[in-house]
Amino acid sequence: MNILIVDDEKMIRELVKKYAVFSGHSVVEAEDGMKAVEMVRSGCADFDIIVMDVMMPELDGFSAVKEIRKVSQIPVVMLSARGEEYDRIHGFELGVDDYVVKPFSPRELVMRLEAVYRRGHSVHTEKVRDVYELDSLKIDFDARLVSIDGNKLDLSPKESDLLFFLVKNRGLALSREKLITEVWGYDYYGDDRTLDTHIKLLRKNLGPYQRHIVTLRGVGYRFEE
Repeated sequence: MNILIVDDEKMIRELVKKYAVFSGHSVVEAEDGMKAVEMVRSGCADFDIIVMDVMMPELDGFSAVKEIRKVSQIPVVMLSARGEEYDRIHGFELGVDDYVVKPFSPRELVMRLEAVYRRGHSVHTEKVRDVYELDSLKIDFDARLVSIDGNKLDLSPKESDLLFFLVKNRGLALSREKLITEVWGYDYYGDDRTLDTHIKLLRKNLGPYQRHIVTLRGVGYRFEE
């Protein structure tokens, strides 16, 4: 992978670079969000994934991701000293792929980067139903489009994956472990809070249809018609 590491702390950049290079990856550094945005816009390098710190001068990580998403869907893993739910939700709403709280294990971070990269390049060969409709809710699996009353919902890639899996297994009780394994992958290194955050975002986007995602206490979730 060609990794762009964006952090105003030189020590952090060098630490991540050391482990990434040791694992066989190439690394480019940027000391602030503004420079990262300029590098992506200019196309000076073909980045496979971005490690983005949140708190930085010139342009913070969230604002940088927002600008990058206007021109590129490069996977982004956020780094932050803050682990509050609000920050994670904000990051996922912007379309980040993972969220790592400082202090962190550089070895685990590199493994997370590799897992995100593999998921983005995996080929799903399973056959799915083309279209699912529930009243005015329409899900086109092949086109990866979800709409209500003909209005397209702006779901993040992971929200779409989660909804698709819930709907394709509607009526079944899906454990938290099952959802994380199937949607994020068996090699996911995060925690259950990521699942809960995406469920919350998905319900918000589904509006009146959020009631169809039922919480099963102590188990997980189920999509009910």
